[in-house]
Amino acid sequence: MPAKRRIAAGKNEAHPAGEAMGYIIQLENGFKIWHMGDTGLFPDMQFISEHYKPDLVLIPIGGNFTMDPEDAAFAAKTWINPKNIIPIHYNSNPIAKGTLAEFQAAMQGSSIKVTPMTEGQTVEF
Repeated sequence: MPAKRRIAAGKNEAHPAGEAMGYIIQLENGFKIWHMGDTGLFPDMQFISEHYKPDLVLIPIGGNFTMDPEDAAFAAKTWINPKNIIPIHYNSNPIAKGTLAEFQAAMQGSSIKVTPMTEGQTVEF
């Protein structure tokens, strides 16, 4: 199985690139990030949110291999209810058709802050 290479904390690390998975990342100051990776809708999202209480969720919205905008909004509003979301895995290839506009429309009426990002942009929470 091929491995993806990532550089974190100044170290070169390899992570298997097999099953879809996400990460809960806790920073030294206690801030928790849930990077959902490539995932579809599944009810244990509620358990993960209640147990780890992430401050920020990176949620895939592209569809096809991940949640589409409507499923991602359902998960965010019903099971996760985070304070902050950064939508990910959209506009990346022709088969990931979900758009930021569709996700933002599906999130209307929610108090969850959606922060779209572009390459090279930095955001503070």
